Amino acid sequence: MTLLTEGINAAMARHKLNERLIISPLLDREQQIGPGTVDLRLGTEFLEFNRSGRAILDVLNADDSALRRGAYERRTVVPLGGQLALHPGQFILGSTLEFVSMPSDISGQVVSRSSWGRLGLLVATAVVVQPGYKGVLTLELVNTGGVPIVLRPGTRVAQIQLWQADKAASSSYAAHGKYQVPVGPEAAKLAGERAEASKLADIGSFVAHLNEEAEPTHST
Repeated sequence: MTLLTEGINAAMARHKLNERLIISPLLDREQQIGPGTVDLRLGTEFLEFNRSGRAILDVLNADDSALRRGAYERRTVVPLGGQLALHPGQFILGSTLEFVSMPSDISGQVVSRSSWGRLGLLVATAVVVQPGYKGVLTLELVNTGGVPIVLRPGTRVAQIQLWQADKAASSSYAAHGKYQVPVGPEAAKLAGERAEASKLADIGSFVAHLNEEAEPTHST
């Protein structure tokens, strides 16, 4: 069930803290809580990816020590009142000004505000904000337009839509999620999936071996 204004306010007013929906600070509650979403403001920290001469980016390569050191990342802080230009085709990570704490029976999705989208700015995060998640939300910012867009921390650039489940999740994000209580934008943590990539390679080798054995032999 999608939470509307009354449901959002009720979830934020729950008596037990661990069951409460927290989106804080809401600098203008009346403005930010809409009929079916909560507007989210842009935070002050950004993560940019330095250009390099690399032909590819392989985050599942266990031998790539530069990726492990974060050598391609540059963190920038833009204070409230400051600004950052996002150029056409440029991709950076930002985060929400608000800290979000999701109870175990509520999930959400972050999408761009349409007013910014019409200028070419796409704002996204993970498709679903899982029950039990705590921290600021990393925002993927892309300028798909033809001219630079000025970003100002504190402006409302995104919105979160919330869904109420019929019961609490048996296992929340806090128990197994890889992004635990972030306070700024975080780069991809795909290194933890290298074991999965290795398993897929083993399966591919096994299937190739079976195919070789299944091929008919031709006698001359």
